[in-house]
Amino acid sequence: PAVIYGLNKEPDSVHLEEKALMKALMTGHFMNSVVMVNGVRTLPKDVSFHPVTDRPIHVDFLRISEHSTVTVAVPIVFTDEEDAPGIKRGNGVLNITRHEIELVVDASDIPSEITISLAGLEIGDSIHISDVELPKGATPAIDDRDFAIATIVPPTVPTVEDEALEAEVAEAQAAEAAAEEETPVEPNDDNNDDDKITTQKND
Repeated sequence: PAVIYGLNKEPDSVHLEEKALMKALMTGHFMNSVVMVNGVRTLPKDVSFHPVTDRPIHVDFLRISEHSTVTVAVPIVFTDEEDAPGIKRGNGVLNITRHEIELVVDASDIPSEITISLAGLEIGDSIHISDVELPKGATPAIDDRDFAIATIVPPTVPTVEDEALEAEVAEAQAAEAAAEEETPVEPNDDNNDDDKITTQKND
């Protein structure tokens, strides 16, 4: 089942073919695509999934007019990783803090993705929203700060302290295992009264 709401109209319940819905979800940009549902222009706002089977069980659609201004989360695609010296030569790692950007955009101009090039970036370089070329007419939903999207960070190298701690833990575990092997196992004496539990009956 699905519900269409918005534009100051009563919500409408509609039926969706599961196969068609699954195909749309598999595109990866279903949530930022204008979808025609029963002849109504809509924007998907929420999809609920079954907790066990992961099958979609409900979808909320927002009614929109042809040139409505909407807020959508658009996925980011990073390119030119092989042209980033910090990654190729410095073995740096791309640390992504945002996998999508919320944009305020005309419903007829919603991009399927935002492409960001990593060419020329060194270790320590960051990409902020001000560095991203957005589609014409689109603005970030967060407009009060120049938020970071990704940073090229140095490779993780074990420190001397980390290696010393690992060696200390391994040595302690080995000593404990050796001690357990050397400890004799006392035979169980069935005639030992200490091993028996008795219940005393009060007169």
